[in-house]
Amino acid sequence: MTFRYPGRTGAFAAVAASILVLGGCASLAPYGPQMGQGGQGYSEASIESNRYRVTYNGVGDPGPVADYALLRAAELTLDRGYDWFEVTQRWIDGRPDSRGGVDPSVSIGIGSSRYGNYSGSGVGVGLGLNLSGPSATSTTLEIVMGRGAKPDSPQAYDAREVARALGRR
Repeated sequence: MTFRYPGRTGAFAAVAASILVLGGCASLAPYGPQMGQGGQGYSEASIESNRYRVTYNGVGDPGPVADYALLRAAELTLDRGYDWFEVTQRWIDGRPDSRGGVDPSVSIGIGSSRYGNYSGSGVGVGLGLNLSGPSATSTTLEIVMGRGAKPDSPQAYDAREVARALGRR
C-alpha cells in the first residue's frame, strides 16, 4: 500500500478554491427598495416638500452603492415632478476596502541561529490572505429638488441625465 502526498500545489489549489467560494457569498443585491431592517436597498425620508434624505445600503465596493443612491435621488426627483436635485449633504459609511475578497500580501523573512556546534540560516516567504469578505457600506444623500434650469453647482444634477446614465428610465 502506497500513500501519495498531494504536495503543496494540491493543497494550495484546495485552499484557493475554498477562498473563491467563500468570497462570493456576500455581494451587492440587485437595485431596489430596502427589505427589512439592516437589509440592502434604498430608503428615503421626506424632510420638507422638496427636500429628502436618500440612503442606499449595500455590501462591497462603495462606488456602486453611491451610484445607486444617486439613481434613487434621480428617480425620486422625477416621481415628484421635479427636474433637478442638488446634494446638500453626503455621508458615506464603510471602509475603502469594503469589497473584501482575497487580498494577498507577501512577506519575506531571513533568520539564523547557532546551537552548540550547529548553525543554520533560512529564508522564508509567507502569503497572507484577507478572508473577511465584503463588508456593509452605505451612502446617504440629503437633496433639494427643483424645477426648470439646473443651478450652476457641481453638486446639482439633472435628474433625467442621472437616471439615463445609471441605466434607468
